[in-house]
Amino acid sequence: MKVMKFGGTSLADATRMKNVATIVCGGEPVLVVLSAIAGTTDMLHQMASNIKKGEAAEALQCIEKLNTHYHSFVQSLFADSDTAGNEFFIRANAFLSQQFEQLQELVQQKYVPALGYHLMARGEMMSTELFYLYLQFQQHPVALINALDFLRLTRQGIPDEDYLSEQLNQQIQQNDNTRVFITQGYICRNAFGEISNLKRGGSDYSASLFGAAINADEIQIWTDIDGMHNNDPRFVEGTHPIRDLSFDEAAELAYFGAKILHPASIKPARRKNIAVKLLNTLQPEARGTLISSQTTQARIKAIAAKDGITAIKIRSSDMLQAQGFLRRIFEVFELYQTSIDMITTSEVAVSVTIDDENNLSPIFDTLKEFGHVEVDKNLSIICVVGDFVVDNKGIAAQVIQSLEDIPLRMISYGGSAHNISLLVAETDKKSALNLLNKGLFNVERK
Repeated sequence: MKVMKFGGTSLADATRMKNVATIVCGGEPVLVVLSAIAGTTDMLHQMASNIKKGEAAEALQCIEKLNTHYHSFVQSLFADSDTAGNEFFIRANAFLSQQFEQLQELVQQKYVPALGYHLMARGEMMSTELFYLYLQFQQHPVALINALDFLRLTRQGIPDEDYLSEQLNQQIQQNDNTRVFITQGYICRNAFGEISNLKRGGSDYSASLFGAAINADEIQIWTDIDGMHNNDPRFVEGTHPIRDLSFDEAAELAYFGAKILHPASIKPARRKNIAVKLLNTLQPEARGTLISSQTTQARIKAIAAKDGITAIKIRSSDMLQAQGFLRRIFEVFELYQTSIDMITTSEVAVSVTIDDENNLSPIFDTLKEFGHVEVDKNLSIICVVGDFVVDNKGIAAQVIQSLEDIPLRMISYGGSAHNISLLVAETDKKSALNLLNKGLFNVERK
């Protein structure tokens, strides 16, 4: 069995949902993981914000917009049939009416975090129900299984993979004659049984978790681009899809800004050695990108960039030949549950970068006990990924020479065999990406 995950843009309108149906109904057993229809999660997030602020009228306006959009979506989805007598069209509209009545009731309630999670889950619940009804209408052997019944978090906030494997396999075994299973990405329950989620982009993570749980033959991530590109096509012309990546290379690119893949989604697949394919719903015949334990040998594979970075520099003469100084620095970030992306050190200073400023103020105040502290905001990490084993000479020089006109705030090389990281101002990011594209891939801008 394969796992096939489709993002919101793959479900953006009725025509795209029909294309997804054609892709998944090819005969072999598949577990289909769906995100919310494009735009829905943003609207639900806005509704939650409105309720939290006591803006009931604004939240009701969001509901009305969604209601109009979804009923139009269903009309188009079943447009080729006699809708007046179509059982599945009638059921779809009845389902939507129920959903939006419940949303209107939620608007009247006092905001608590649980209400926000409940709201955010509606997008995936609606997309999967509509897709399920459409496949039934098309007379495909299909089953809709609820991710809330098998994906839950532990008290530490991580997926309970033993429970997932047991419950998901049980659900599949109960439907022996089914070829297509449909479930939701992103949503789950917490350790107390309340509705929760895997955070933004978590549908990729769901798909990987499900694939590992059932020992899938392959995990496919379908989106609107033909695989992971060698640079960011939003800022650089002439990029191209990467045909093969190792798990480590893909993980580096995903973490450092490649938007096509959620950073956490590689881990479960890598543990079970299940290949992951990145494919294009709009061009299903395109080869896309294969991520596996094997990869073609190439010195430099791709470039990605991550914005919203803050650099923190701690300078102190106490560092000189002092034991345990770095440990105490890291303990400050652990105390405030803030991850570090990059680090460089000298005899009397250490610089680190973070991408979460929620606890920046107390971190800054605590670090001042160690010495002089400087904070630099609005930075970008540019990650160059490839096969950087020790015997490959000249790679770092090639990277730095490509950026001779860009001020570099930090450079990290040697911590990974697959990554060279560079810190630049956000205002220099686009220029840096294009200069690297020209210097590393010999691509001239048009």
